[in-house]
Amino acid sequence: MSEVSLSVEGVRKSYGEGHLRIDALLPTTLSLRPGELAMITGPSGSGKSTLLAILSGLLTPDEGVVMALGQHLESLSPNQRDRFRLANAGFIFQGFHLLPAMTASQQVEIVLRQQGVGAAEARSRAAAALDAVGLSRRLRNLPGEMSGGEKQRVAIARALAKRPTLIFADEPTSALDSENGRQVAKLLREEAHASGATVVCVTHDPRLADLADRVLRMEDGRLS
Repeated sequence: MSEVSLSVEGVRKSYGEGHLRIDALLPTTLSLRPGELAMITGPSGSGKSTLLAILSGLLTPDEGVVMALGQHLESLSPNQRDRFRLANAGFIFQGFHLLPAMTASQQVEIVLRQQGVGAAEARSRAAAALDAVGLSRRLRNLPGEMSGGEKQRVAIARALAKRPTLIFADEPTSALDSENGRQVAKLLREEAHASGATVVCVTHDPRLADLADRVLRMEDGRLS
């Protein structure tokens, strides 16, 4: 596919005023395509998580244009951005964001139900997504009964079960050992190539670079 699915043009973000001002992201332009796994690497504080948040509409830039699936995200209201993300995006956070009273299956099902998926189909899709990340025996386990790596894989299954057009991953392998980390990265690449989803992954792990279609590096708020 040749079309652009996700792009930013001249986006900039800073915090504070005067001598306390910090430029988290200097003017940045980037275009991503369907079926592409792009990894953004760089040290802590380099601006990569800020860029990810702007690309996903979780953060509004001070300047510049954000286009996602033909929508100007910065021009949408907060409620409109929420609805856009629910319909089109999957998120994988470093902190898991799992609900302590829900089983692994329920963590995935609740997002599908919010999309209007029926109960039976939601259970089926949740089971398939959890099986894909190696958790078929953990469907009824609560987060407190799982390791950090297992909780991260639940979060990944929750994102993939939505069959999103855009996937945003912030350090998705941080709680995983080397082998499981590579398996997760392979899963994200396979999802991008098979479904045509655009996957943007922020990572500190240089071992995953060879699995990406594109590797972008950030340093001091600049993308290279």
